[in-house]
Amino acid sequence: MSAGVPPDTRTTLHLVAAHVLGRRRFAVSGRFGLRATPRGFGTPAFGEGPEVVRVSGTTLVREVGATRTRLPIPGASLRRLASFVEADIDAEFSAGADTPPVGDPDAGLELDTAETTVIAEWYRLGWEVLDSFLDTLGPEAEPATVQLWPEHFDAATAVAVAGGDHLNLGFSPGDAHEPDRYLYVGPWGEARRGDPAFWNAPFGAVLRAGEVTSAPEPAQRCREFLAAGLRNAAGA
Repeated sequence: MSAGVPPDTRTTLHLVAAHVLGRRRFAVSGRFGLRATPRGFGTPAFGEGPEVVRVSGTTLVREVGATRTRLPIPGASLRRLASFVEADIDAEFSAGADTPPVGDPDAGLELDTAETTVIAEWYRLGWEVLDSFLDTLGPEAEPATVQLWPEHFDAATAVAVAGGDHLNLGFSPGDAHEPDRYLYVGPWGEARRGDPAFWNAPFGAVLRAGEVTSAPEPAQRCREFLAAGLRNAAGA
């Protein structure tokens, strides 16, 4: 699938990621990183339950110990969803400077099933690619745990490269810079070594979803892009 996901669907899921899933995990554990999960995204297990809160399709799922409860997201408000997982929507919470504002917590939310599936599949691909790509690197790369960050709603990791620089490697469902999904390489510093044509974005380099999904082997195309990012960042 190469069509972009309309901003309203992406925005709704971003709000749920930050202010339901991230907010709940943070209240219990002091951490808010998320993961790709079946048909969507969710928290890792946390707390004494242990507890997992996740989005599966268009449904909010809460699993505590051996008990599973669910609440459809369409038609529910952010306050209702937060209350369902025992998160306080009125409490101060930030996952970073670009955490989406709560807005009207009592407004009903809308989601399209097909569009949520597009985002879920992008995260599934992202986890497969990042996990397998990190396995090709040596310990000197010091790879960070792959996480889905509620602040920017992207699945990402960070690695060290020769010369002391670091790179963010990630999959975004789209944002103000790129309306469609994309894979990116983002140097921490200002240097753009190697081939200047590779660095095609203000923050580094991007490979757009259309270029990925049209490839005979999408995952391999992504890994080739990431490898090119590391080579260029190292000045090779």
